[in-house]
Amino acid sequence: MLTRFMASPLRTLHTAAVLLLVLGLTGAARAQDSGWRSFVSVSPVFEEADFDAGGDVSVSGVIMRAGTSRGFGNGNRAGITLNYDYVDYSFDNPVAFGGVAPWNAVQRYGFSAPLSFAMSDGWTLGVTPSVDWFKENGAKSSDALVWGGTFSAVKRFADGNVLGFGIAAFDRIEDTSLIPILIVDWRFNKHWRLINPLATGPTGGAGLELDYLFDNGWTMGAGFAYREARYRLSESGPVANGVGVIKGAPVYLRASRAIDRTFTLNAYVGAVAGGELRVEDPSGNLLRKEEFDLAPFVGFNITARF
Repeated sequence: MLTRFMASPLRTLHTAAVLLLVLGLTGAARAQDSGWRSFVSVSPVFEEADFDAGGDVSVSGVIMRAGTSRGFGNGNRAGITLNYDYVDYSFDNPVAFGGVAPWNAVQRYGFSAPLSFAMSDGWTLGVTPSVDWFKENGAKSSDALVWGGTFSAVKRFADGNVLGFGIAAFDRIEDTSLIPILIVDWRFNKHWRLINPLATGPTGGAGLELDYLFDNGWTMGAGFAYREARYRLSESGPVANGVGVIKGAPVYLRASRAIDRTFTLNAYVGAVAGGELRVEDPSGNLLRKEEFDLAPFVGFNITARF
């Protein structure tokens, strides 16, 4: 399966290495300015799925995030995050799609601007507007725009635990979505902790994870999440300028360890449950869909914070 992670994803990993170096240098330069916080996150991921109607798909890609933010006093903070994903889909005789690959390599690129405002009694209000383009190679960027934002209210208690809620509202490709959000970071004791999944990791952050923190610095976690992506399809593909959709619920185990105060390594193993692929026409009307069996995946994440 690892041999499918080919040239284009490798180029993005090279770019990530450059970003790590650049932010490392800027982070050192800002070491005396505690108001700045920067990060780079890189997540390779590999997945295999068998379709119910016959055929299969192999997925390999990389998820990259890089951002910086600055505090402006009284608990207020503003920043910017750059997003880039590259995912290659290799289909083998997908019967439900006429034996023809509905799409091949897809990309996401764009940015978000997280803002947070401290209120009284430990509450913080947050808003994160974002603009992204989700497209298959060969699709028009002008037809691939996804924009919207998340809005949240979070309460930090005296013991450091965090609980909050929010909503994500997005105008996606031929679709509008409103998604409720639960925000949690709750330590039951020095070992057990309930959190949201790592948002920059291969599962996405929409879910829950129960962690156990060992005394030797390792953390083991088990969790679930939900993810869905809509892509504008190529003008020259089998459904020209159509929409490709993939969704499912990753259930996973995670092992992580902080290398030092800068780098954290995470390793994931799990399976995507309830998976589905859809092909829609250019206006978002369903043409074909196919469910797939429990799909195993492995993923990795390295995050550097400065």
